[in-house]
Amino acid sequence: MSETIRLEILRYHPETDSEPHFQNYVVPYKDEWVVLDALNHIKDNLDATLSYRWSCHMAVCGSCGMTINNEPKLSCHTFLRDYRGGVIRVEPLDHFPIERDLVIVMDSFMDKLSSVKPYLIPKEDKPLSAGEYLQTPGELQTFQQYTECINCLLCYAACPQIGLNEDFVGPAALALAHRYNLDSRDGGRDARAEVVASDEGIWECTFVGACSQVCPKQVDPAAAIQQTKISASVDWLKNMLTPGAHK
Repeated sequence: MSETIRLEILRYHPETDSEPHFQNYVVPYKDEWVVLDALNHIKDNLDATLSYRWSCHMAVCGSCGMTINNEPKLSCHTFLRDYRGGVIRVEPLDHFPIERDLVIVMDSFMDKLSSVKPYLIPKEDKPLSAGEYLQTPGELQTFQQYTECINCLLCYAACPQIGLNEDFVGPAALALAHRYNLDSRDGGRDARAEVVASDEGIWECTFVGACSQVCPKQVDPAAAIQQTKISASVDWLKNMLTPGAHK
């Protein structure tokens, strides 16, 4: 008889369910399968009503973030063999409302991400005829680590401050703001400071570091936030000593 493994999956259909509940499924066990493969097997063969997000199956798009045995993980990067002989419990990411089954409502994150202006704001405008905005390999290396974020939201599910204060801007958005603040071509640091250096921004972070531990791309948002705290403190001190000098 072929080996199997059991998944306990949180189900919630708001139109019919008063509260979420768990449903058990038994799927074939294969060494090369990840949790996403098991979910796709359930969807295709056992229960077409199961809802979840996924796209690339390559740990690139960030769509398939879930809570797997109490840990925020990408389901396309979490192998069944790591749970062989046990039960795999699959839930939506913590700290977000549930839209349906394993699908979360991401609106709050999208608003926070937009608020930090996560895009290049050129230091100077120049015509296309003047050429590209060039930078050296060393200047690229300064911020390249923080470009790897795939917005999977695992860091938000792991962050205790998000659980305590829903207004906290959060790790991914603050790390992306830091990415642009470090870019030699960017001049938008002051424009981002109103949100980034606010009480709901970097100062809400207590440096637990869970966000960096769960990041599948080794972005290290905890380090980005602490570095931004230093920069903001220096700006504050300069402004106190010589108002407007750091502009």
